[in-house]
Amino acid sequence: MIAEVMKMREEENKRSSQGSKVKRFFKKRWVFPAIYIVSAAIILTGVLWYQSASNNTDKYHYKSTDLTGKKNPPAVEVNKSLENFKMPVANAKSAVIKTKFYDFNAKAADQEAALVFYNNTYSPNTGVDITMPNGKTFDVVASLGGKVVRVDDQDAVLGNVIEIEHANGIVTQYQSVKDIKVAVNDVVKQGDVIAKAGQSLFNEKAGTHVHFEIRKDGVAVNPTKYFDKPVSALLEDNVSNVKKTMETPKSEQTELDNSEKSKDEKSVDSDKSVEDGKSIENDKSSGEDKSTDSDKNTDGNKSSGEDESSNSTEKTNS
Repeated sequence: MIAEVMKMREEENKRSSQGSKVKRFFKKRWVFPAIYIVSAAIILTGVLWYQSASNNTDKYHYKSTDLTGKKNPPAVEVNKSLENFKMPVANAKSAVIKTKFYDFNAKAADQEAALVFYNNTYSPNTGVDITMPNGKTFDVVASLGGKVVRVDDQDAVLGNVIEIEHANGIVTQYQSVKDIKVAVNDVVKQGDVIAKAGQSLFNEKAGTHVHFEIRKDGVAVNPTKYFDKPVSALLEDNVSNVKKTMETPKSEQTELDNSEKSKDEKSVDSDKSVEDGKSIENDKSSGEDKSTDSDKNTDGNKSSGEDESSNSTEKTNS
């Protein structure tokens, strides 16, 4: 009996010592954070394993159940479609538009202000010329993200040219630049510095400036109309109508039509006057013929009257 009691006490002592060890272990500060980290790692590993297992379904080459055989279109970058046209200068608030875009539908005074005089001829401005109030050079930045497709640093007339190609047939062009920092096939982001503003022979009056153009399918559009607007605004516009106005301005076309009509009317009036003159001459000639005939008739009547009078006198004498 005593031995059994001793054994029971020893077991109780062992249990109590083990319990105290466990309590001491959990009382340590790093135990619970370690447990949380280990459990989080286990959960994350399970999630990643599940995702990888679901992605491995492509190895079975499942075919599309679409009856038309169409496949999902490639994904389009959302950021590209959400980009707004930006003024191609680092400090847009201080920028000044020196020469505006020539709009064929604008007022005569605005059209006159948008003409550029070079080589003794006036040419419509196909973009906008941007300057700074202090007249000094400034950083020229990309209006949109895209790929550089043209860099011409030997054009003194236009003052060097940079073209950046974008999606859907849109191209932005930068003229009158210097210290060019990009090359052909470079991919630039919106706002990247591509050059410094310079000067050109084509528009010397503008001084230090950058000539900026936006073209859609080769047709120049008014950049100020699309500043701070998304690219979709240009895509929704009917550029074909813009192209028609660029080729044959409405005002000039109407003037040409009116001039042609006036010429036709003048020619018709001249033809009528000639015909009237001819008719008058014919009337005169017919009138003269009638007058001669009437004179002949009067002469004949006179001679017959004289004959009758002579006969009557002879009868009286007899």
